[in-house]
Amino acid sequence: MTGSNATRLSLISRIRQNDSAAWTEMVDLYQPLVKFWCRRHGIAESDIHDLAQEVFFSVSRSIDRYQPSDCSGSFRGWLWGVTRHKLLDALRKQLRIPAAEGGSTALQLTQNIPDQLDEQDDSERTEFGLLVHRALEQVRSEFEARSWQAFWRTTVDGLSVAVVAEQLSLSPATIRQHRSRILRRLRQQLGESEGTV
Repeated sequence: MTGSNATRLSLISRIRQNDSAAWTEMVDLYQPLVKFWCRRHGIAESDIHDLAQEVFFSVSRSIDRYQPSDCSGSFRGWLWGVTRHKLLDALRKQLRIPAAEGGSTALQLTQNIPDQLDEQDDSERTEFGLLVHRALEQVRSEFEARSWQAFWRTTVDGLSVAVVAEQLSLSPATIRQHRSRILRRLRQQLGESEGTV
């Protein structure tokens, strides 16, 4: 792995240390997902950017309280909770202000916002895949090309460790080690607890 110790710290740790580059990485990484959630739950396209800004402002004020826990330790799940509260606030505001969309429609939208993420939903899985690809691009430069190839070929391309070991003239143990390091770093970048990616 190349780079300084700072780049090896988790994204959350770096944000907590007031690292502005880490904050930019987080917004680049998660803003498309927050906007997806806003669209999905009935926020007008003209209001999505403002609502996403409100979400990230709330995240900035509460990031110190985020603590990953065993099975629900996903930063993405925590971010969904923050986003959900902002969505409910926005939809409640729509209920108080008569608009072209009737109050009963806005009320129905608030009732359709789930407490938890639906991991089985196809569009949610697609968005998570895009999130992982953005995170991979953010950490790629921290690894040597051969390490990255070992990871990519076994994890993304689905080739066996034995085949990749032969192709790269490395031992299977070395291939597994490269893959493990990159997956650990990916979890750190995503703010996920062990075993969630």
